[in-house]
Amino acid sequence: MTYSLLVPGIKARDHSVVAPLRHDEPGGETIEVYAREVVGAEHDDPAGLPWLLFLQGGPGGAAPRPTARGGWLDAALQRYRVLLLDQRGTGRSTPVGPSLVRRRGADGAADYVAALRADAIVRDAELLRAQVADGQRWSTLGQSYGGFCTFSYLSFAPEGLERCLVTGGIPPIGLRPEDVYRRTWMRVIAKNGNFFRAFPDDRARLDALIGLLPRGVELPDGGRLTVERLLALGIDFGKSDGFAAVHYLLEQAVADGEAGAAFLGAVAERTGGAAAPLYALLQEAIYCDGPGASRWAATRTRAEIKALSAAAAHPLFTGEMMERWRFTDVPGLAPYAEVADRLHAREDWPALYDPARLAHNEVPVAAAVYFDDMYVDADASLAVARRTPGVRAWITNQYEHDGLRADAAVFERLDRMTRGMA
Repeated sequence: MTYSLLVPGIKARDHSVVAPLRHDEPGGETIEVYAREVVGAEHDDPAGLPWLLFLQGGPGGAAPRPTARGGWLDAALQRYRVLLLDQRGTGRSTPVGPSLVRRRGADGAADYVAALRADAIVRDAELLRAQVADGQRWSTLGQSYGGFCTFSYLSFAPEGLERCLVTGGIPPIGLRPEDVYRRTWMRVIAKNGNFFRAFPDDRARLDALIGLLPRGVELPDGGRLTVERLLALGIDFGKSDGFAAVHYLLEQAVADGEAGAAFLGAVAERTGGAAAPLYALLQEAIYCDGPGASRWAATRTRAEIKALSAAAAHPLFTGEMMERWRFTDVPGLAPYAEVADRLHAREDWPALYDPARLAHNEVPVAAAVYFDDMYVDADASLAVARRTPGVRAWITNQYEHDGLRADAAVFERLDRMTRGMA
């Protein structure tokens, strides 16, 4: 298979494998798993370059589609062949859509979605490694949920790994979903404090917007703007430019006593989710490491904290938590409501990690732990790093959760760390 020019400076070729939907049922239903190999156009013979598998954040996020050569990818292409994996259920890897529910019903769709977690993604990667890399070990770069997948890889197939880079994604192994959310809700409250200190006038702007909602405010996607959906803009607080992005929205949100069209369009886009339904469906399931239901843990733990009530006098923005209201207030997610209920009630989750094997890890791992990360609790990450040999943690508050996207220096430092150069 030959390479073709993808964008200036990058050439690419496609790869795919047929994988079992459930790897413990090799004769059962199958899906397609797709990955795009990208190499620097300056490399006449890429065969001599080592492999770097990129594990995208999520859950339910497709791999990046490069439109230009820049950022961490540019740095990686100088010495690697990079494989951009569309994790199962996303992108070109037999994607999940509303037709899944129509064809299978809520129970069948829930069983299908339950088979799309990190443990299965690792086994898909091993199929690709055998086909694409001729079985040679490769390095990985795991962003956010991609880091969770990395620790599943270290648990179940470390023989396939040369080195691992993780950015904002050491999983909270040993914590139940409610434990995770009790920690991350505290980080959400702290981010709100920082935001309103930076932009004190935005408190009144947010309150004014909330005052408009009882009249009925319709969004371009056909949904009604609710307090919960408005507060969900706080998901951006975990990004390097998140405070500014929300501020710019609020400062022009209301004109002549009404919410502006540009503001409503932005809210619909940022709080939607129909394009990546697995993010909402599996958000809590990625913390179910073995038997036990999550039972809408984010909502249960939020109810324990009065300051986070949507009915408070001055409500706070929320974060990335995917609560039940998403499946009633967001039209694009409504078809998945019953599926979500079944997933949150599901008890029979398999293990995502093997603590005993991680305790004897020999694969070099360099991990950026963002001290102020709103999405992944730094203390939980460091606890796992301390009990996993081979993990070197770089603790920094220079970046938010999207440090890899914000600055290629994050990749470059981690890459040097795993090669003993930093």
